[in-house]
Amino acid sequence: MDRSAAPTDEPPRRAYHHGDLRAALREAAERVLVERGAAEVSLREVARAVGVSHAAPYRHYASREALLADIAAGGFDRLRAVFAALPAPADPAAGFVAMARAYVAFALAHPAVYRLMLGPEVRKADHPVLAEAGHRVLDTLRRALVALGVPAPATDEAMAAWGFAHGLAQLLVDGRLETDPAVDVALDIDRLVERSARIYVAGLGAR
Repeated sequence: MDRSAAPTDEPPRRAYHHGDLRAALREAAERVLVERGAAEVSLREVARAVGVSHAAPYRHYASREALLADIAAGGFDRLRAVFAALPAPADPAAGFVAMARAYVAFALAHPAVYRLMLGPEVRKADHPVLAEAGHRVLDTLRRALVALGVPAPATDEAMAAWGFAHGLAQLLVDGRLETDPAVDVALDIDRLVERSARIYVAGLGAR
């Protein structure tokens, strides 16, 4: 995996103009999230960053948490777009491996947004826009598993697949995965993700 070529965690910069306040606020908040963490995001600060009054953000966001939920929902939508852009493989197992690789690559490229998407900062149950965005990603994963022969709706299998991918991604994002110094093998992220995905697929076949 070429980390040097991966996209950064920086949201695209846009000039604010009338009628685009919600997007400008979200982008300013994501910039704070990336640079300083979720605890530093505030409606007052993002209002100042885009040059509007402190009251203006409340036209679009009832609270700071609603703003964070919108950023997290956008992260899920971006992840789903990454999955949608993958080439359609003839072999469903290869397609599943590609999705696992894309998931881990997304987490490594956008660690701050990824932590917000799946961390405790925002409760999905309190924000339908966030819950729905997460369910759309889950639906994409369920369809990939049905293509592998798992009976629909494949919800349990999809949750298990997400669990293994999230575990790998979180360990890598946090820098917690290291090779055993007694074994002279460098950590190869691509190889690790592919083998993990294929072990999961093999387990489906043995169920």
